[in-house]
Amino acid sequence: MNKSLITNTIAAGFVGAGFLATAPLRDPILSIGMFALAGSVTNSLAIHMLFEKVPGLYGSGVISARFEEFKLGINNLVMEQFFSKENLDRFFSEMVTEDADHQLDFHDVIDETDMNPIFDGLVETIMESSFGSMLGMFGGANALIPLKEPFIVKMKKSLDEMAHSDSFQRSVKDKLSSGPVSQNIHQQIEQVVNTRLDELTPDMVKDIIQTMIRKHLGWLVVWGGVFGGLIGLIASQLNVI
Repeated sequence: MNKSLITNTIAAGFVGAGFLATAPLRDPILSIGMFALAGSVTNSLAIHMLFEKVPGLYGSGVISARFEEFKLGINNLVMEQFFSKENLDRFFSEMVTEDADHQLDFHDVIDETDMNPIFDGLVETIMESSFGSMLGMFGGANALIPLKEPFIVKMKKSLDEMAHSDSFQRSVKDKLSSGPVSQNIHQQIEQVVNTRLDELTPDMVKDIIQTMIRKHLGWLVVWGGVFGGLIGLIASQLNVI
């Protein structure tokens, strides 16, 4: 169910009904529709502007614009938690004791990885965008809390797919087998991670985030229409008085 489309359609319906209505209903219905449509369309545009660059509108496309910062956050998380000295020792030990086709198991590492810094970075990006001021009317950053769990689940799934892909496994094994675990190995593996992250495009990041944003923040469009309609009703009554 597309909440934004339904809200905008209902608001537009009020506008149309207002033009067709006769006094004394014409002004209140038209005012409700115009204010509701303004509130819902404005919030719909704000959500759209998080992901897409709109010509002439400064600050639009903020998710794509801050893509490099987002990617750097993922890199830091992977290197600090996936490939800590302890985990590198464990992976090296597995390679020594297991056969050459043994797959390095990142499942437990991913499950235990703290994704909060990545989510906090996303929230900060959104709050610094043009959408941040609108969120202020609905609890600010707290309005994004419902996104946290689905975001973490999807991020872990994406990292799991990357970590267990044949090309990533092969690259990591090649580095580990080149010698004892050392700082040099850690740097070489970081190059492997960076190479994989270079394959991560802004569109892929949008795909990770966009569905959740539109689903959970769709209510902001609904409430934008509702509050806009109420303001329109009050304004019409003040004009009558």
